[in-house]
Amino acid sequence: MTTSPRTSPSTPPTAPAVSRRRAVLTLTAAASLAAGVPAARATTLTSPTPSPSGRTRAEKPPTAARALAELRAGNARFAALRQLHPHEDAARRAAVAVSQHPFALILGCVDSRVPPELVFDQGLGDLLAIRSAGQVLDEAVLGSIQFGVTELGVPLVVVLGHERCGAATAAVEFVRTGKPAEGHLARLVEEIAPAARETRALPGDWVENTVRANVARIRRRLARDEAFDRALIVGARFDLDTGKVAFHPS
Repeated sequence: MTTSPRTSPSTPPTAPAVSRRRAVLTLTAAASLAAGVPAARATTLTSPTPSPSGRTRAEKPPTAARALAELRAGNARFAALRQLHPHEDAARRAAVAVSQHPFALILGCVDSRVPPELVFDQGLGDLLAIRSAGQVLDEAVLGSIQFGVTELGVPLVVVLGHERCGAATAAVEFVRTGKPAEGHLARLVEEIAPAARETRALPGDWVENTVRANVARIRRRLARDEAFDRALIVGARFDLDTGKVAFHPS
């Protein structure tokens, strides 16, 4: 009686096995394409994949320190033009459609060159972004921050100013000339003007000094408000030329 030779671990799979595997992949890809998912991603949607920090899609940084580290890492990728564009696939979209768990809140300027999700290389559901010219506060902005901190449990609030801010430039011009801005712009200028007056006699670029002082004033105001006691509040500045964000805890 002749025995069949054993198949070694390195022996290629038989033709039926290959056919079965191809059939499974074909069906998976077809189903994913029907749902609007690229075929190249179809085989990765059945299990959570880690983000650049090692957390899965279902997780978020549990502390303000971890959240800050996540933002630093994402911005380093952005500045180096090595973005990963995480959390943009169909599985993530489905997950955040039913609930959201952002790990940081960014209070930034409306400037088109400073979109938080791009600046920090984050994706769907990662950041709660609130934007107003010059980060100016009003009741709508404050209420939005409170919603993020108390209702969504966001542990970190970042007040993000930026280089060559137009709102800060207008405030400096107002303080320099005394000529008020027109219409609704007057409110923005008046809110930033204290930072412009505070830095008028300082050496260096007046607008740049105003940007930094304005961020510090807003951060202090938020830190004094008991509505935000649960969160760490930090200031930051985005450099338009380098793409880098510098964080300032106080």
